[in-house]
Amino acid sequence: MPKALADNSTARLEARIPARVYEQMQRAARLRGMTLTGYIVATAGEDARRVVEDAEIMRLARADQIRFAQALIEPPAPNARLARAAKRHADLVERR
Repeated sequence: MPKALADNSTARLEARIPARVYEQMQRAARLRGMTLTGYIVATAGEDARRVVEDAEIMRLARADQIRFAQALIEPPAPNARLARAAKRHADLVERR
């Protein structure tokens, strides 16, 4: 696993992009009153945060949230398959 970077450290990024895209990003940065580097850091960083959040956070509809909470509060009785699995697990795993 890569070593975590300190908050004030920086890393270099190099990329070859179409000239048209580069010009568009420069224009967008100017329109926002930012440097190109600042613009890229802000927009790419925000997009990266959203992508990671979407991958790591499960969002449930309200009805699903209620069903989930209800199942935690009042779990259903174990069925036969779960009882067999629990017995197999107990037979395989030594208690400490």
